[in-house]
Amino acid sequence: MTQGEPQHLLSGYTVLDFTQVLAGPTVTRLMAEMGAEIIKVELMPNGEISRALPFLKDGRSGYFIQQNRGKKSLCIDARHPKGQDILRKLVKKVDVLVENFSPGTIARLGFGYDVVKDLNPRIIMCSISALGQNGPLALVPGYDYIGQAYAGVTSMIGDPDGAPSFPMLGLGDVSTGVHAYAAIASALLYRERTGKGQYVDVSLLDSYFHCHELSVQLYSGTGGAVQPKRSGSHHFAVCPGGLFKGKQAYLFILCLDHQWATMCKAMGQPTLATDPRFATNVKRVEHMKEVIDVIERWIVAQESDDKALQILQDGHVPAAPVLSIAEAVNHPHLRERRTVRRITDRVMGELDIPGMPLRFSEFPDELPLQAPFLGEHNEEVLRTHLAFTPEHIRQLTSEGVLKQDLTK
Repeated sequence: MTQGEPQHLLSGYTVLDFTQVLAGPTVTRLMAEMGAEIIKVELMPNGEISRALPFLKDGRSGYFIQQNRGKKSLCIDARHPKGQDILRKLVKKVDVLVENFSPGTIARLGFGYDVVKDLNPRIIMCSISALGQNGPLALVPGYDYIGQAYAGVTSMIGDPDGAPSFPMLGLGDVSTGVHAYAAIASALLYRERTGKGQYVDVSLLDSYFHCHELSVQLYSGTGGAVQPKRSGSHHFAVCPGGLFKGKQAYLFILCLDHQWATMCKAMGQPTLATDPRFATNVKRVEHMKEVIDVIERWIVAQESDDKALQILQDGHVPAAPVLSIAEAVNHPHLRERRTVRRITDRVMGELDIPGMPLRFSEFPDELPLQAPFLGEHNEEVLRTHLAFTPEHIRQLTSEGVLKQDLTK
């Protein structure tokens, strides 16, 4: 990179980050990976609540590290008049403000959009919530799985004859963070063209509901005649589409109509493609149990599940092993692509975390990021952006307006 070129896509943009835990920190984590300066506002006395989430080593949280690398920590008493004054001054200096408190909380703290817009008309302010900033459910407390339940997603997961289930990962929070980042980036582009800032409202509920590719239009288009419901290990509308039991584990196989003949050929049973019971997806759905039985008998007839998978993939059949976390973390493909990234933290040492999912040809290299200690950047932020002197900052610390703890 030659002198004068930006460090990354968002170099030069500054974000005031009031977010905690996952959905909001996902937004600013992506922006930090792309070179934006993230001023992470951590509320006294303990800062970000994810600092206490596992895995913990010597008081340092792996969860916090993963979500907050590259951010600058400003630990402040946001209700103290001097803390309020500092934050108002910072609002005037930044491009973006992101928060994911419950609706109304940021306004009670003194930084609702009406106030923020008056301080900085060009600012992009993004509020992230479980169920949205308005509507009958807006004030219902919620997290990822609450949004998932209201979005009709939880009802679609699990065995049809049992209780619904939910995924053991933050699909909704991370998806909402990505939706929010897309909105912020678009709003910044609009600002570059018009000079106008704006307010962005992103919710877990909306983001989850956005994921329904089939069920909503199927229910509506049939006038309610079709009631989509969970179907366990196999898709209710696509066959084959699901988990097939092998000798040692399960394979996930999904074939659309144009791929069925290819799969039959790969299994050495080409006549299945023209069997009237299996000739179309509609027919295969009607005879799903028979299709499952045919495929599972073929898998267990092979020398191993790996061999069955190789045959299918060599025949261009969409299929995959169902990997455990340990298997995924150590898979050579995920390692080579840096989908799994090994980082070094100043306290925890080496740690595997999910890598940056966005790749840019002009910026192929990862930035050397570290997660901050609590209040680590108090002086840097206030000196750089507000021209505070070291003496002034020490005085604010002694008055309890600022806090620093370089052990966690």
